[in-house]
Amino acid sequence: MLNNVKKDFVSWIVITGLLLLLLEVSFFNEGLIFSLLASGAMIYFGRSSMPKKSGKVLFWAGLFFFLSSVFSMMTFRFFLLAVLVYLAYQYAQSKKKPEVITPVLQEPEKAFSKETVIEKPPLFNNRLFGHQETPPHVYEWNDVNIQTGIGDSVIDLSMTMLPKGETVIFIRNIIGNVKIFVPYDLEVTLRHSAVIGSAEVFEHEEDRVVNQSLYVQTPGYDEADQRVKIFTSMMVGNIEVKRI
Repeated sequence: MLNNVKKDFVSWIVITGLLLLLLEVSFFNEGLIFSLLASGAMIYFGRSSMPKKSGKVLFWAGLFFFLSSVFSMMTFRFFLLAVLVYLAYQYAQSKKKPEVITPVLQEPEKAFSKETVIEKPPLFNNRLFGHQETPPHVYEWNDVNIQTGIGDSVIDLSMTMLPKGETVIFIRNIIGNVKIFVPYDLEVTLRHSAVIGSAEVFEHEEDRVVNQSLYVQTPGYDEADQRVKIFTSMMVGNIEVKRI
């Protein structure tokens, strides 16, 4: 019963927040979308101009205006108030009805029924800020599936031995660039989406990607023994896939 109440509360918070965001953008703060896009563009062009002083100034100014726009939103204040109310409610419930944990004794399973798993260290980790890239020496490959905030990601597939079949790279980014270097005999497919940025995949170039999705594939992908499938999505940034 309590779990249903929690789910209903969260669902209503999300629905109400979306309605408030729609009302705020439509009637009360029509310039919000422009200010977010403008600050995003400042961050993008500022990063592109780094380490020049003008690039740093433009980047940090854009980040300041972006955060100021978010913090001034009525929707953000609503979500902040909703979180405080939810935490207060949870605290009151824990005092009223403290959770009682009753141990459940089970007979140990037979040794032969247990399944052994092997944990492998990932090549990349989820990061809010920072630059990540594959080692400059030969390394063991693991499929990539990460979410990052602000920063670049560089993957060099020429320094590893890829397994037979399909290799997957999945990167979700807010602000930053993604560069992937692939050997000449490797077939590639790319699904990319961005709000603002550019895309360069071998000979295919998109100088301006504005709220677009891009899907490209090399001719021999379906028949290749080794192939890599790349999924990237970002708010502001560039994607580059090059032969090496």
